[in-house]
Amino acid sequence: MPKKTKENFLTKKLVIAISSRALFDLDDSHKIYEEEGIEAYSKHQIAHEDELLEPGAAYHLVKKLLALNTTLSVDSSLEQSVEVILLSRNSADTGLRIFNSIEQHDIDISRAAFTSGSSPYRYAPAFQADLFLSTNPEDVAQALEAGVAAATIIKPLNQADHQDQLRFAFDGDAVLFSDEAERVYQKSGLKAFTESEKNAAHHPLKGGPFKNFLASLHALQKEFPESCPIRTALVTARSAPTHERVIRTLRDWDIRIDEALFLGGLPKGEFLQAYGADVFFDDQQGHIDSARLHVASAHVPHGISNPNTEKIKTGSAR
Repeated sequence: MPKKTKENFLTKKLVIAISSRALFDLDDSHKIYEEEGIEAYSKHQIAHEDELLEPGAAYHLVKKLLALNTTLSVDSSLEQSVEVILLSRNSADTGLRIFNSIEQHDIDISRAAFTSGSSPYRYAPAFQADLFLSTNPEDVAQALEAGVAAATIIKPLNQADHQDQLRFAFDGDAVLFSDEAERVYQKSGLKAFTESEKNAAHHPLKGGPFKNFLASLHALQKEFPESCPIRTALVTARSAPTHERVIRTLRDWDIRIDEALFLGGLPKGEFLQAYGADVFFDDQQGHIDSARLHVASAHVPHGISNPNTEKIKTGSAR
């Protein structure tokens, strides 16, 4: 992924790329695409382009991210500290409905890429996105391969009451960290995993796909010396004594995390509800299934728990 430089127009911003189906509820029109084809879908979108789309899985997260721009004091040379960019499989023609709804919902999104059915993930690095959220697993897997933190976002079954503070929650292994420890666990079991992590406690874990995104959040948090509107949490199935390597790894990275939950294998959903997560990132579908009962969750198809990621072929209109 290209590094941000002072010459780049997105320097210092936290850049989030999002698909149209993640931002808005397009299930009805997507069903038309699946059952009747692209021509019927296009006619439907154009005929209804002035009708307001309802919020999708990432809508509340996007609104809270953009609200940071009104509370953060930033370098006067920058117009924004957070930017959200739309990456959509719509054409520019059918995408007019998306932009009309963006305007009606008063969402500050001005940059977009419409790709007429092809995967838009390739524009995430060009926009220097720190994160890509989509409802299309294939696009997400390809974005990860391109070096962008990416996840398939899933709407919660019970929508949480969104507070003013923006709260991110992350799994550890294969998300913030590499899957090196998880590989030991799956190959040799809990006892071998525990012994291995104890022995390696002073050797930092390698970074996972979301290390850089966490670092970007941490840098943004530093702009709020007193009351920070961003909070981060590590929510992991690890427990003592395997906690030490994780703590020392974050210390080695010089990244502060606000809360750390070492659950020892307990289901994560109720803990995420208690934390008040706006979104939770995890590599294992079982943890996502528990989380989505309470909070928006996002599957990261990375590591040994997702061996068939490259075989994902999920057709999607948008």
